[in-house]
Amino acid sequence: MSEAVSGAGQQTGRRVAVRALCEFTAREGDLDHRFTPAPSAREGIEGHARVRSRRGDGVEAEVALSADVAGLTVSGRADGVDPAANRLEEVKTHRGSLERMAANQRALHWAQAEAYGALLCAERGLETITLALVYLDIATGRETVLTREASADELWTRLEAHARAYTAWADQEAEHRAARDAALGALAFPHGDFRPGQRTLAEDAYRAAATGRCLLAEAPTGIGKTLGTLYPLLAAMPRQGLDRLAFLTMKTPGRRLALDALRDLGADREAERLPLRVLELVARDKACEHPDRACHGESCPLAQGFFDRLPAARRDAVSRGFWDRASLRALALEHGVCPYYLGQELARWADVLIGDVNHYFDDGALIHGLMQADGSRLGVLVDEAHNLVDRARGMYSAALDQRRLNRLRKDAPPALSRPLSRLARRWQELLREAEEREWQALDAVPGGLLGALQQAVAAITDYLGEHPAGGDVALQEFLFEALAFARRAETFGEHSLCELERHGRGRARLAIRNLVPADFLAPRFRAARCAVLFSATLSPPGYHRDLLGLPDDTVTRSVPAPFVAEQLEVRLRRDVSTRLRDREASLGPIVAELADQYRRRPGHYLAFFSSFAYLEAALSRFREACPEIPVRAQRRGMTEEEREAFLAGFVPGETGIAFAVLGGAFAEGIDLPGERLVGAVVASLGLPPFDAYHAALEARLEERFGRGFDYAYRVPGMIKVVQAAGRVIRGPEDRGVVVLMDDRFARAENRALLPDWWCPAP
Repeated sequence: MSEAVSGAGQQTGRRVAVRALCEFTAREGDLDHRFTPAPSAREGIEGHARVRSRRGDGVEAEVALSADVAGLTVSGRADGVDPAANRLEEVKTHRGSLERMAANQRALHWAQAEAYGALLCAERGLETITLALVYLDIATGRETVLTREASADELWTRLEAHARAYTAWADQEAEHRAARDAALGALAFPHGDFRPGQRTLAEDAYRAAATGRCLLAEAPTGIGKTLGTLYPLLAAMPRQGLDRLAFLTMKTPGRRLALDALRDLGADREAERLPLRVLELVARDKACEHPDRACHGESCPLAQGFFDRLPAARRDAVSRGFWDRASLRALALEHGVCPYYLGQELARWADVLIGDVNHYFDDGALIHGLMQADGSRLGVLVDEAHNLVDRARGMYSAALDQRRLNRLRKDAPPALSRPLSRLARRWQELLREAEEREWQALDAVPGGLLGALQQAVAAITDYLGEHPAGGDVALQEFLFEALAFARRAETFGEHSLCELERHGRGRARLAIRNLVPADFLAPRFRAARCAVLFSATLSPPGYHRDLLGLPDDTVTRSVPAPFVAEQLEVRLRRDVSTRLRDREASLGPIVAELADQYRRRPGHYLAFFSSFAYLEAALSRFREACPEIPVRAQRRGMTEEEREAFLAGFVPGETGIAFAVLGGAFAEGIDLPGERLVGAVVASLGLPPFDAYHAALEARLEERFGRGFDYAYRVPGMIKVVQAAGRVIRGPEDRGVVVLMDDRFARAENRALLPDWWCPAP
């Protein structure tokens, strides 16, 4: 046995798993994200079991190995050890041709096998070992075995190199953590004093972190909720042992506010920068530099040699520490690597992650995956949390479109004709057996169609695995849609609804729609060390506790508004009905109210309507009646640039009325202080449509919570109204007017959901 191996078996304080060690130090070559149908986790487990069943009784499975390597305890489990043959196996499952496997992936697999080989040799005093990579095609059951002979000395030398590289990085990380925690322990509030109400919010947020609980905090617009929640959780990180914070938003403006708050705290200073690593997570399609090229080294120059250049880019990144979208892009291009995938790599080294709520709550979410991989303690902040109910419903819903299948069948390769035809027949059987209605709820996910769908998924996956060049976009899109539906079918229960819609011949749609996201979100809240959910509209708190699955010990707080009734004139138009049957009759009073208010106090106004159709009718009538008053309107499908231009039109000193849709892009999450907005007219109670789906939703929520109408209609509608009206008063100096146009606003149960500092005129 060589001297290099003689220290094996001693234990150290720093530990790392073989897989994590190799993923950090052993990847090389190109980034390659060509679509490769990979086995699911369940298929991988079954594949490993299949290989084990084929081995003789003398072969050991799941062999635990551990050793001190250059001051680092490296451990893991070898898939198989055959003492008689002096052979160690590393088993991997795959679909289709192995020729499609990326070179960097194969290199990683060999590095893992070599690491296990080094540990085995050290533990059992072996001089040499045969290493075998066993690739099992889960579709055919065929094994492909690649072998190498290696000496204990060479394997240990390589493992030591990996360990030293990892240890050097780990030492740097420990120094960073110490510096970060020291700085956060002395972190000062960046402004002279807290705004009214902001200190109360900050104290509640800190207590949530200190006690490891969830906080549901309703706090009025304008008090600085972003800084009022970020600052206390940063201060709590060293005291509570938090490894990361995740600041989760619903829209891009929320990310910007969080980044600005962190800049105020010193995270992006050139001199005396706060030692805090901040990463903005951006969607892949928005971060891609070459959207016209495939994501692999043969096509994209930023994928070519990605893993060879990654270590230098990573070192440079951690020396800078503030990685918003622009900074990350500049850094990535400087090193010639993909900005999006550099961000994915840096996520595990960031202290604060800022991104969309789907990065933690969605299936396979990045931040949740990091927690599971490294056991980190996470603090979660959710901005505009009133939107999480609807966003989560979308995350845990899926649909199948009959038209997509019919289009696909026309051009599908012959190998897929039979499974796709079988699926089409199941569609027809479902439609014949179901009632002839435009919409209906089914008692369960149709078993026959689901079985045919799963067979089609398997056939398409195998086909794509065997035909690397044959995976056209339509086929892949159908596969992703089918996989999502199959996943939702596996978890189908009382939290969801299976619905069938008919839109004409060959145009049916089958969907699994989530009704109660609590069942999916509750485990995510339990996994976090603490969570702070905040918004200006979280009343009544029971609605959000029930539908989000918050823990029983969740603390609810309502921060008093720093505003007074004199700042906001609130008028109720009890003489107007905006119900669907009364829409035409309501246009005259709405136009008159808008014109009269504008003439009394010229300035910028927002007029909100329940739909684009309603908006367009009111806009047309207003232009006819008041051609001298400047108007503009939100349009369907506006781009981000068009939305920015719309908001830029609210210029102090100018005047006009902007027409918008309640619950849309301009009804929340925008800041128009002072003279940029002096009033809002809300011509809708905001209730969802009284259709068959919402009737089914109401029934399910009544059955589960006893609050069917409130939870399905009243509360979501009034949240939209209060959010829209909340654009008017943004600070202590603002003055404005809100006109609520519908007789139902006068009802006690609806007025109870308005902010308590509002005093509507009698």
